[in-house]
Amino acid sequence: MKRYLFTISCLFVFLFVLLISSIALATSPLPEHAQKEDAKLITVLNPLGQPPPVELIPMAPRLDTLEGKTVYLVDQGFGKPSGVLFLEHIQAWFAENMPSVTTIIKEKSGSYGQDDPELWQEIKNNGGDAVIVTYGH
Repeated sequence: MKRYLFTISCLFVFLFVLLISSIALATSPLPEHAQKEDAKLITVLNPLGQPPPVELIPMAPRLDTLEGKTVYLVDQGFGKPSGVLFLEHIQAWFAENMPSVTTIIKEKSGSYGQDDPELWQEIKNNGGDAVIVTYGH
């Protein structure tokens, strides 16, 4: 009970001090340099800027089946040489469990954030039906 009363008392003291401080700030005069008629105003800009609107691009439609399709397995630098090794395991799984699926392993040039238009064009030109890309470290 004593602890409860102490907590309530502290809360009231805090609120009282807050109220007095607010009144003092609200009634205090402006600094002398801000009272001058010819005081210069400055404009402050937000350094974050305004990002451009994002264009939403829908995902490609899901294939009904992988049977008879060509799936490209693309390593974007998942972790040399383990990325390609990982894709070889995926390729082995397809060979054992879905032998009608053709898998082709390719390595993307550049880093994660760099585009590789030649690779995407090659996949498109050679009839790639699906792509699995490794991302990670």
